[in-house]
Amino acid sequence: MSSATGFAAIDFGTSNSGIALPAGADGVRLVELEPGHPTMPTAVFYQLDERTPQAEPLRLYGRAALAAYVEGHDGRLMRSMKSLLGSSLLEQATDLGGGHSVRYLDVVVGYLRHLKRAAEAAAGAPLPHVVLGRPVFFVDDDPVRDAAAAAALEAAARAAGFADISFQYEPIAAALDHERHVTAEELVLVADIGGGTSDFSIVRVGPERRGRADRRDDILANHGVHVAGTDFDRRVELEALMPLFGYRSLGPSEAGRAPREVPSRIYFDLATWHLINTVYNAGRVAELRRLKSWYGDPVHHRRLLAVVEHHLGHALASDAEHAKIEVAVNGRAEVDLGLVEFGLQTAVDAAQVAAAIEDDLERIVEGSRETLRRAGVAAEAVGTLYFTGGSTGLDALVERIAAAFPAARRVRGDRFASVAQGLGLHARAVFG
Repeated sequence: MSSATGFAAIDFGTSNSGIALPAGADGVRLVELEPGHPTMPTAVFYQLDERTPQAEPLRLYGRAALAAYVEGHDGRLMRSMKSLLGSSLLEQATDLGGGHSVRYLDVVVGYLRHLKRAAEAAAGAPLPHVVLGRPVFFVDDDPVRDAAAAAALEAAARAAGFADISFQYEPIAAALDHERHVTAEELVLVADIGGGTSDFSIVRVGPERRGRADRRDDILANHGVHVAGTDFDRRVELEALMPLFGYRSLGPSEAGRAPREVPSRIYFDLATWHLINTVYNAGRVAELRRLKSWYGDPVHHRRLLAVVEHHLGHALASDAEHAKIEVAVNGRAEVDLGLVEFGLQTAVDAAQVAAAIEDDLERIVEGSRETLRRAGVAAEAVGTLYFTGGSTGLDALVERIAAAFPAARRVRGDRFASVAQGLGLHARAVFG
């Protein structure tokens, strides 16, 4: 079957996205979304024309979006848009500067349209049909908001130009990718831990089941929690970086009164991607200036004010993300904060990261145990743990999950591409 058969599969991830097209008789291939890269960051930068700010902003995507922000171009960076699905923020507009604004939903539509164009350029043909990946739960413990999130993603895909839309759970897609390599039937626990959600599925896979369009009988259980990589980044930023800016610090001692802790809301907003821009408005900047007397160490207030006045919140969030990744690889990260203050730097080590994300780790591990309970099988019946998603690069996370399944072998899929590949296989079964 050629790649010009009218369908594609899209893994629209919180942190990274990928596209798969059919290839050969029964395979799939990933679209090179950027030179040398089969996946791209889920990021959009609305770049203002510095000479004519009133002109329509230029939209940049993926690594180009991140580079434009790092290089200091005037505009607005958007990341983690998927996490807004099911939120009341989705229909709200956000300021881009220069008198421009955009609805968050339209940001999602624009990004999906960009992916569709890339897929059609690679296929050399229109692609009206698509399989989209989705987490097991967009929203934990709220079926109404979860259904609204799925409906919003479908509406965005239609607005982007897709006519026929099908969904598949992301961990099921990962299981389909793994199934290509198995030679005997087995039960697999798929742990798909990305940027926004940690999803688990227990799936029966095997060579005789491969290629079937309807795999519902092979899915023993699905479960997920809305905790993953972006939450880790937030925790690392708050616990390892924000104390340098006064987070959890105490104000000056006053006669007869115990020192009070400085207000914490601004720190939480600075560590949350879609809220960072809210701390830059004039009212909040003025409020921060008035809080100077709350700080026992005036250096903390000065640094925090510099972050807000110079719009460095996204840079701090990016520093935290890179520190987490470097710690996962090397056990330690040196963080240069010279943009805020000349010579300011700090170090982050594995113990700090582990302590910062401990509560999140426990919630994720409990999610894997709950999946087992819902499947009604013993841990010993699970033959393979299949790990995918960017956050499975953290060995501490993999070890904690594996400890609950001591008899299972561990298999690591492509952290960024296995879901897209599995969605492509499912798309062949549905549309092919």
